[in-house]
Amino acid sequence: MVHSQPRLWGRGIIIALALTFAHAPLQAQTRVSPTSTQEQARLQERTGSKLQGNKLRTRFVVGLPKRAEYEVFSLNNPNRVIVELGATRLRLPAHPKGKAVGLIKGFRAGLSAKDRSRIVIDVTEPVVVANAKMEKVEGGKGQILAIEIVRVGGVTKNIRKKPFPKPTYSLGAMGLQPPLPRPAVHPDVRAEKAFKPIIVIDPGHGGHDTGAKKNGAVEKEITLAFGKLLAEKLKATGRYKVLMTRDTDIFVPLGDRVAYGESNKANLFISVHCDYANRGGANGATIYSLRESVAKRLRRSAKGKTSKTVLSTAESKTVKKASGDVDLVKGILADLARREVEATRDRTSVLARSVIAMMGASTKMRSDPDKQASFRVLKTAQFPSVLIELAYVTNKKDAQNLQSKSWRDKVSASILTAVDGYFSNRLAQLPM
Repeated sequence: MVHSQPRLWGRGIIIALALTFAHAPLQAQTRVSPTSTQEQARLQERTGSKLQGNKLRTRFVVGLPKRAEYEVFSLNNPNRVIVELGATRLRLPAHPKGKAVGLIKGFRAGLSAKDRSRIVIDVTEPVVVANAKMEKVEGGKGQILAIEIVRVGGVTKNIRKKPFPKPTYSLGAMGLQPPLPRPAVHPDVRAEKAFKPIIVIDPGHGGHDTGAKKNGAVEKEITLAFGKLLAEKLKATGRYKVLMTRDTDIFVPLGDRVAYGESNKANLFISVHCDYANRGGANGATIYSLRESVAKRLRRSAKGKTSKTVLSTAESKTVKKASGDVDLVKGILADLARREVEATRDRTSVLARSVIAMMGASTKMRSDPDKQASFRVLKTAQFPSVLIELAYVTNKKDAQNLQSKSWRDKVSASILTAVDGYFSNRLAQLPM
């Protein structure tokens, strides 16, 4: 609560919001009038500026040479009362020595800005400003600003607890218990329950299938280590649910890898491999997506398969009774399936471009890194998928990079950025 003096010197007290500038540091104060012990005693006798009160209510009085605009409000963490005044000389009460006086354990004054004075009153517990008013000094010159503060518990303790009077009308709702407020849910718990895209990481090879080997680099070991690191980075964001086709040195058939992604309703499938070439000069990363000719066959297959199986016998009979044209309905549903395959192809294109752009900033890419192939793990119509050839084991520099923890960390971070970029694309946000 804020108590303040109107600028036109009206008689009321304005209530305003506590301003954030109350946290501004105090500068050296030159407007606090020095007082001897005798002068302070005379001032206290004339103005009542001695700290007075108890643990429930305490009075703090500031002596001023003339009326001044002011604002008074309380803050928590730490508990304190802020007094903002225009440029004027201040006469303050004696400072508490050793222990608190009532609710006040200390105070300080200074310049908070040009032509602005501030008093910070440190209090022992949360308080509210019950009253703040400017008064003339009895039998003398000047003004006093009298501030009364009360403990928060003291304000609410004596409130009478009695039921609200029953309304004279109820619109048929008398006696109904209003719904109880739901308990607050921690943001981390809410985030856990929120939808998260499912990303499947597929480390290539494994078990008896070592993959490419050269220059000390073994493909199955590198893909597993890199896949785990990428999965950890994706999970750490809290934005994705991450699964792996393998997280140990085991062999997983290619068909099972795709089936794993489909059964888990993956939103993204990233297969990780290392490249091999007969000539040692080949180097850099390559991103593969499904070859267009294979994608077209998938679209045709999806449409043909869907047109035959989309409706059960019972559903066909229901459609026939309703409209009589079962083939038309099957055709429409099959066309929707074909469009879904096309949408997956478009999403894959967005993903591949994003990975190439981000990885290119962290490692060397082939001169033409955007490739198409008919790898088995890419043959699906249900989700966008890419196969990343990290580097060549047959190139000495690439092989060193593949075995470097710092290189893996840098490149996996760039793929994370690419995934974030993909999901920020409007096409990726559409339902699959």
